[in-house]
Amino acid sequence: MVTRRAFLRLLSGLVAAGAATSAYGIVIEPLYRLQVTRYALKPRNWPADLNLRLAIIADIHACSPWMTGERIASIVARTNAMNADMILLLGDYIAGHKYQMAIPTQEWAQALQALSAPLGVHAVLGNHDWWQDRQAMRRGKGPTIAGKGLEDVGIKIFENEVARFEKDGKPFWLAGLGDQIAFVPQRGWRDPHHGIDNLPATLAQVTDDAPIILMAHEPDIFPDVPDRVSLTLSGHTHGGQVRIFGYAPVVPSHYGRRFVYGHVNEGGRDLIISGGLGCSVFPVRIGAPPEIVVVDLGQPKQPLTASKA
Repeated sequence: MVTRRAFLRLLSGLVAAGAATSAYGIVIEPLYRLQVTRYALKPRNWPADLNLRLAIIADIHACSPWMTGERIASIVARTNAMNADMILLLGDYIAGHKYQMAIPTQEWAQALQALSAPLGVHAVLGNHDWWQDRQAMRRGKGPTIAGKGLEDVGIKIFENEVARFEKDGKPFWLAGLGDQIAFVPQRGWRDPHHGIDNLPATLAQVTDDAPIILMAHEPDIFPDVPDRVSLTLSGHTHGGQVRIFGYAPVVPSHYGRRFVYGHVNEGGRDLIISGGLGCSVFPVRIGAPPEIVVVDLGQPKQPLTASKA
């Protein structure tokens, strides 16, 4: 029989454990466990002699106190130190939870302005960049506040667009998809359609057989991505944001844990899903530390697995 003293001791232990877990999830992991996750691969249709390094930032969710301009500036400095050929931003620059204080668009955009790479800095928008912009949602079209903020500091926004680049004289294409759930039904909005994405029209702009890298905020587009695309890059899921012994009980995807995080290869097609940097719905990360992703394409210098740095 459990005594009153033993019961109170157990209860105190549970309360202490809960408080410690809350402190870890709200403060320590979101703010102090930034890591760099590296992948090296040669996707199908990618030339072995085309060596390209990408640095990827996703899901900043700028807000105070978790993702201030000062913290974003420190992430920018660390990203620049990766010596990438190109830096890609995968959407959700604006916070999507109520437990925060918004920071001015100019503040986080100016922090991102310091990003620098030989082949430039390129971006797509995410769902929260639409959902938190009341006027854009009512209009059913852009420009969005987030998109204008990025363009004002010289960062190109891709919305169902492509651009052709060369590295060491070898060409490749960068494609950026419009957000797939930009206009989800919400009270008070007129919803002309579900998303602003158009994958066929985007890829139709490619005019030769050079390899294609596709930026798409949500990974749910991946089953529809043709073999023609060498690599798809996504964010949105935050790696589940809360993972218990590697298991994510909640994943914001129609496909559940199929596209929750990391490198996915299906039918020879490659997808990398960043765990992102910030928080959505609740300001908590447990078992899913914020990350900068670095992808080396071409002749792999290391095994086809992620490594932490």
